[in-house]
Amino acid sequence: MKKILLAGLCLIMLALAACSQSGSNSSDPYHNPDGLILIGFSQVGAESDWRLANTKSMRETFSEANGYKLVLKDAQNKHENQITAVREFISKKVDYIVIASVSEEGWEDVLKDAKTAGIPVIIVDRMINVPDDLYTCWVGSDFRREGDTAVAWMEQTFKDKENLKIVHLQGSMGSSAQIGRTAGLEAGVSKNAGWEIIYQATGDFYETKGKEVMEIVLKQYSQIDVVYCENDNMAYGAIAAMEAAYKTFGVNGSIAVISFDATRKGLGETLKGNINYNVECNPMHGPRVEAIIKQLEKGETPDKLAYVSEEAFDAATITQEDIDARAY
Repeated sequence: MKKILLAGLCLIMLALAACSQSGSNSSDPYHNPDGLILIGFSQVGAESDWRLANTKSMRETFSEANGYKLVLKDAQNKHENQITAVREFISKKVDYIVIASVSEEGWEDVLKDAKTAGIPVIIVDRMINVPDDLYTCWVGSDFRREGDTAVAWMEQTFKDKENLKIVHLQGSMGSSAQIGRTAGLEAGVSKNAGWEIIYQATGDFYETKGKEVMEIVLKQYSQIDVVYCENDNMAYGAIAAMEAAYKTFGVNGSIAVISFDATRKGLGETLKGNINYNVECNPMHGPRVEAIIKQLEKGETPDKLAYVSEEAFDAATITQEDIDARAY
């Protein structure tokens, strides 16, 4: 009788262990019984509408139905979280690592480890400052060109104005978008006598922080000609602050608003005349990254740098059709 009970107990324990093991596998994000292409994606965070659209594009492209297993790690805008995520991707032997970086710096050691492990690294959106043999390719926007595009509009629009007082709301410091858009503006100020950046501070690409910075500015300065916002969300915050302070802005006001991203909502604000000029930054990187992976799977060599084509929208000429055409 004791033997029978002992045997039964062993069977129960084995069954429980099997269930536990099965449950562990099913909850493991790297569990890949179907042998799909396993991709580790380290995303900056969810700080803006642009970023949410970028994440959505990656999720929709790298679905299991399309033959992929995507493991997405949200860094919450912390560089150290990204390094931890990439080291985890390496230890889990993913097929590809995709990185949208918080900062350009601090990547060399972990990317050397990825290279040693033989895992291709694809960088999207923001560039990383490492020797180019440590990543396979990069896909994204020419942020300096975006800044130069905005400056060219300012030069044309304010060509008859002797002095131009500019408030500059910067994105997350050290990010490629911030570096490029800031460089474009500062170069414009250097070559245009009478242009002056009267206030420059980061809003980290957040709407709330953009509003906070603009509230400080409005208390300190009576003359403001341009608010140069390095993304749509900070522009929304600046607009809210100006509305609360009863300042006139946009097409029918005394303060021009320049923004970047050209999201559907941002273009809506441009159509309303609240944003004077909006420079596109396309977040739909999923299909572009997939095209690169397909090349690599075939043994082909993709271009090292792939700049996406983008345009800009003036409140004087934008149409509802422009907004309806947006995928984000």
